[in-house]
Amino acid sequence: MKAILALEDGRTFEGEAFGHSGTTTGEVCFNTSMTGYQEIITDPSYRGQIVTMTYTMIGNYGITEEDNESQGPQIRGLVIEELSPIASNFRSNQDLASYFSEHKILGIQGVDTRALTKHLRTSGSMRSCISTELSPEEAVQAAKDSAPMEGSDFVQEVSTEKTYKWEGESRLWNIPSPSQGRKGYYDEELPEAKYKLVAFDFGVKFNILRHMRRAGFDITLVNSRTSAEEVLALNPDGIFLSNGPGDPAALDYIHTEVKKLLGKKPIFGICLGHQILTHAFGGSTYKLKFGHRGGNQPVKDLRNGKVSITAQNHGFATDPESLPDDVEITHTNLNDDTVEGFRHKTFPAFSVQYHPEAAPGPNDATYFFEEFAELIEQFNS
Repeated sequence: MKAILALEDGRTFEGEAFGHSGTTTGEVCFNTSMTGYQEIITDPSYRGQIVTMTYTMIGNYGITEEDNESQGPQIRGLVIEELSPIASNFRSNQDLASYFSEHKILGIQGVDTRALTKHLRTSGSMRSCISTELSPEEAVQAAKDSAPMEGSDFVQEVSTEKTYKWEGESRLWNIPSPSQGRKGYYDEELPEAKYKLVAFDFGVKFNILRHMRRAGFDITLVNSRTSAEEVLALNPDGIFLSNGPGDPAALDYIHTEVKKLLGKKPIFGICLGHQILTHAFGGSTYKLKFGHRGGNQPVKDLRNGKVSITAQNHGFATDPESLPDDVEITHTNLNDDTVEGFRHKTFPAFSVQYHPEAAPGPNDATYFFEEFAELIEQFNS
């Protein structure tokens, strides 16, 4: 079935639909990771977006339920150059096209993703439309009529409705090897859960929770609208601000509650959590031209000069000039000097803009989970 990708500036790309049919709209962005399409598709931070994968072939290793980063797909649509006709992976239980069909996600293949990516790098991320039923002119208009990312609150769509404790697997197991005749997973013992953690779920990725559990945290997740008083009533040892979608500046109701928590308990934020902490400190955020999305972003730790290659997924950044004097920038992006991490000089609070838990991406920065545990130990001593 023929499909069209239309951008709000009038540019269109023709291709072939897979998965679902119909029309979908959202901000189009690109991710440069060569693998990890399933983790990207199920990452709640992509809510409201149509994702372009720059790698040429997608779907070659299928879908494996254990690798989801949430309960299901979160993207509005997927743009790729070629859909693999074969899903070859002993762990997979479904191919990408049938997964999209089951969840009513619209994909388009046969697109010149190199040309699209170069266009977005020049013109910036923009609203878009994928359709199997509209004319090019109608699709362009649908893109123009869709909601912009700036000012949008998608957190309410992905945050947990009820408070719950994380009981999911935490990846301390050995992957089975067909060559050795092993068919099941072999669990390794998790460490003692020493610290009570309350995590604001703004669209949290499962792999963050896996890393937190492996670092010794007993995790309770709460809705994004949970008040500071309700959080403190749970008497946590630490508070976590998760990743999530949308414009951080549109989340005033969250900024207010997080500001009340400063100094009360140690706080750690990742991605949107970092941006929310920016606003709680009195700073501001701005929209990047085309964002950072991929697994090869170099970040320098200003505390020791070390450089990590990091996984990133964000379209907004902290304005360094807006930060008060009692906030120290600890990490910067070597590509464009944007703020990638900071800490408060008085309150036990720090955050990073990138994803130390990867999924997909390198594991250079997983030490932050241990740093958070150490901060809690210092706060309680």
